[in-house]
Amino acid sequence: MNYKDTVNWMFNQLPMYQTQGASAYRKNLTNTILLAERLGNPEKDLRCIHVAGTNGKGSTSHMLASILQEAGYHVGLYTSPHLKDFKERIKINGNEISEEFVTEFINLHRTFFENNNLSFFEMSVGLAFEYFKEKQVDIAIIEVGMGGRLDSTNIINPIISVITNIGLDHVQFLGNTLEMIANEKAGIIKPAIPVIIGEYTPETKVVFQNKALENGSEIFFASDEIKEDYPTVLLGDYQILNKKTVIKTIRVLQSIDEFKISESHIKNGLLHVIKNTGLCGRWQQLQEFPKVICDTAHNRDGLKIVIAQVLQQEYNDLHIVLGVVNDKELKDILPLFPKSATYYFCKPNIPRGLETTVLMEKALENKLIGEVYSSVSEAYKAAKRKAVKEDLIFVGGSTFVVAEILE
Repeated sequence: MNYKDTVNWMFNQLPMYQTQGASAYRKNLTNTILLAERLGNPEKDLRCIHVAGTNGKGSTSHMLASILQEAGYHVGLYTSPHLKDFKERIKINGNEISEEFVTEFINLHRTFFENNNLSFFEMSVGLAFEYFKEKQVDIAIIEVGMGGRLDSTNIINPIISVITNIGLDHVQFLGNTLEMIANEKAGIIKPAIPVIIGEYTPETKVVFQNKALENGSEIFFASDEIKEDYPTVLLGDYQILNKKTVIKTIRVLQSIDEFKISESHIKNGLLHVIKNTGLCGRWQQLQEFPKVICDTAHNRDGLKIVIAQVLQQEYNDLHIVLGVVNDKELKDILPLFPKSATYYFCKPNIPRGLETTVLMEKALENKLIGEVYSSVSEAYKAAKRKAVKEDLIFVGGSTFVVAEILE
């Protein structure tokens, strides 16, 4: 198979949470451990920072990678989901994994994958670990896919664990209380490994403290400890707290003798994170007149901050291109959106995309007025036709809606 055929096979033949939902969620690490053993346990040869959290783990991972690149390190970065191409998930110093490596890895192990019914995510994690080992990265930033305790990435023993925050997302898998979700995320805390907590609530703080105590792990609460601020090219308001998490992680990393990271490395890393890592979709401006902003925020906690920032912008009229997936709790997110905007309802082009008629019906219950469009592209084109240069267009509701716009 060539690269296109390989990626199509990965998407079409194997379950994947991002497209299929619950059928792709594995409640144990058996398959991941089996694959790692087949590969010779490449994860054991990697020095890793493990990043979990409901929101902000992608931005945090990219900022950490950028700072370490500025410090001269050979940095692996594993994140999910991708926006335009699978190769975005696996990078070294901002350069995507080659099509050849992906194709050869899948072709070599395809029979094993089929015989053992490995999921898309399990395969991808094994691919990343194998690639980072072969390319001899100095350090790898590994982002959790979902949860933590049972996530496929959780076979690593990192040098630092990071949990950005806890919110009510993926409740059908992780639990329907903050304490339950925090317990799943806290599953990445390993014995005697320091853990950085970005944001917390009274309910989640106790969970983290107990888990750290149980593991003999030093715990740091970044939002309490970090007072200094640094400018960054990432302009979303939510990055303020993500930066605190990143800075505290770097401070702990600086205490490990072999890591030499200066203040200029930190400053340049934050200023050059997009150039260094290729991060997209976080409060990203696509054009000026009319101004178009897209953002991948897709749950209540993330959207609350993003919508507040949208409403702070200067514009005459607001146009919102909106699409979501079918497991989204609309009763939690739709009340956040302004009633004064014009809406362009669309369905992201994945099996989990919520039908536009359902979205519009629920939106109308919240007095959000707009029209249904046959695709994300058509909705976006309609918004651009109707908006004048003094208006603002916001595109969001789902990572997959943003992905289609960026394509």
